[in-house]
Amino acid sequence: MSTGTTIGVVVAVLVALAVAAVLLKTYLQRRHLRRKFGPEYQRAVERNGNRMAAERELAERERAHAKLDLRALDEGTRENYVQNWAKVQEMFVDAPAEAVGQADRLVTALMAERGYPTEGYEQRMSLLSVEHARTLADYRAAHAISQRQDRGEATTEDLRNAMVHYRALFEELLGRRREGAR
Repeated sequence: MSTGTTIGVVVAVLVALAVAAVLLKTYLQRRHLRRKFGPEYQRAVERNGNRMAAERELAERERAHAKLDLRALDEGTRENYVQNWAKVQEMFVDAPAEAVGQADRLVTALMAERGYPTEGYEQRMSLLSVEHARTLADYRAAHAISQRQDRGEATTEDLRNAMVHYRALFEELLGRRREGAR
């Protein structure tokens, strides 16, 4: 083989290896994001219109989340939240709408206690999705019911469902999520 042919073969092999490395990196990144974000991955793809844009968005969420100073709760603080949640649930019997509003405020306070920013619903959703993607649908559903309640359109059954949805995220933020809790 001539020197030119040898160089051509080596360059072709290097290009093929580089392409394979890029494809492997893309595949592994996609698999990581799908596993980490669960149903939120597909939601991002649908909202962005393509996978690459969705994956950039999800990777950006991970970077923003990594900058947060998230804290575990000490046992006393955790128990205080558990007691407050029990009071909110008791309130539901006599004042379901107020209980749902209180549940929303309690979940928001717990987010803040853990170190999540609480300004803006979309920002909360974005940052929560990194560690709590599996219960994000619950939070979305509870939020939607709360908005319907604000317009006077939610039934008592809707409000009960909102409490169940808020509880799912509440327990996960506490670190107490039980399997089959719903």
